[in-house]
Amino acid sequence: MSYSVTRLIGFCYGHRLLNYAGKCRFLHGHNGLIEVRVKSGRLDRLGMVVDFGDIKEKVQRWVDAELDHRMILNEKDPLIPEFRRRGEPFVTLKGNPTAENIARHIFRYARSQKLAVASVRLWETPNSIAEYGE
Repeated sequence: MSYSVTRLIGFCYGHRLLNYAGKCRFLHGHNGLIEVRVKSGRLDRLGMVVDFGDIKEKVQRWVDAELDHRMILNEKDPLIPEFRRRGEPFVTLKGNPTAENIARHIFRYARSQKLAVASVRLWETPNSIAEYGE
């Protein structure tokens, strides 16, 4: 048996997919929703998996500072020099910034903050969800 808690984090971002034939090849944006799930086989002395405030402090603050209202681009995107020239905020990922890769990026950051994250789900739209985790 195990316990888990989930913190929801909303953020706005833009992206595009290189070498893709569909609409997502163009710059566009999403109002994303992240589910950060932390899991444990036991509860701490207070009866918690983790304090929801710890997830907020460690993950939500980072998302707000680093991903919210940013373009998330493939590190090979030819628009990067223009974004730099204009002083536009952006984040790069290795490979296309798909919902799957963005979920993995957030998962890895959360793990680097010593949270026992089991999974990160990214709701790109109300009908499209990607998950990365154990």
